[in-house]
Amino acid sequence: MKTSVKLLAALLLVTNFSFGQGIAQRIDSIIKDNHQKNPNVGISVGFVLNNEEYYTAYGNLNAESQTKIDKNSIFEIASITKILTSNLIAQAVIEKKIKLEDYIDSYLPKEYVLQNNLKNKIKISDLASHQSGLPDIDFGKLIELNPQQPVSSVTKESLAAIVNNCTELKDYGKYRYSTIGYTLLGQILEKVYNKSYDEIITSKMIKPLKMTRTLTKDFNVKNRTVAHNPDGGIQEFFNWNITAPAGLVKSNASDMVTYLKAILNKETKVGKAALVTESIFYKDEKRELGLGINIVTDEKNTIYMKSGDSMGQSSIICYDRAKNWGIIILLNYRNSKMRQNMLNEIYETVLKNSELDKTDL
Repeated sequence: MKTSVKLLAALLLVTNFSFGQGIAQRIDSIIKDNHQKNPNVGISVGFVLNNEEYYTAYGNLNAESQTKIDKNSIFEIASITKILTSNLIAQAVIEKKIKLEDYIDSYLPKEYVLQNNLKNKIKISDLASHQSGLPDIDFGKLIELNPQQPVSSVTKESLAAIVNNCTELKDYGKYRYSTIGYTLLGQILEKVYNKSYDEIITSKMIKPLKMTRTLTKDFNVKNRTVAHNPDGGIQEFFNWNITAPAGLVKSNASDMVTYLKAILNKETKVGKAALVTESIFYKDEKRELGLGINIVTDEKNTIYMKSGDSMGQSSIICYDRAKNWGIIILLNYRNSKMRQNMLNEIYETVLKNSELDKTDL
């Protein structure tokens, strides 16, 4: 009997110690464990709770370097770029430059001429919630042609040909993830602001938020990570081109935490725009979508999430507005399963049921 009591006491001690650990320590433990199981994968993670920041990172910038990855190391955020673009669209709505229910026809560059039966059919919100029905870029073919820079051959003319030759919106009103949709959103922004997408995102997001290491055209910097495809081969960062609004921004954990802090603050321009993007614009039995962002609910929580995969890197961003936390996970390998599993484990074991307070960090 005494042995059982002692064993129970020991188990309770271990359990209480586990739950008494700070949130940051528990997140770090999960990231460290994943890195030990995948030692070739470099990881950088940023977490914010009630405006307090925490960072952890594992791995080196590249195989030849002993320089450790940290919060300032540059990664491709890939399709996380889409929520930056949708935030800019929402800012344009707030500024009364556009309306989400506007049809795209009058906002497209002159190269685009929709077929008669497609005119006044596609709304700006349809593009942003992946339900426009337009055909998309054939990535499989582009990868075959140029596995290092598959989107390099995409031009305004080639995109216009895809759109102009579309005679039927077969999937209109149904979810179908679309690179071309977000490329068109970037071109719509360029038309209403009479600036390039690069100039728009710089003036309306990067500079105001002081995201000094969020990069567009020029990303040849010393603290850039090396990207790897799933087989471990070195992969080039995508060069900037017309598809930039859909996935070509480069950033780091520190700047993405700055972005998370901005969207969690309803008083900032970016925060007010984020509220617009968080409304439900699409729903089926599998998913709910805002403007570019996935909305996931359970019995207690609503979280907003977006993942990104380039040819050589994977990333995911997630936040809970009610509990005032956000997290960014960046990998220097394309490994969507790993980044999703890490987020799931952190959410289920640390964040889901916790009464969070910044003093727990």
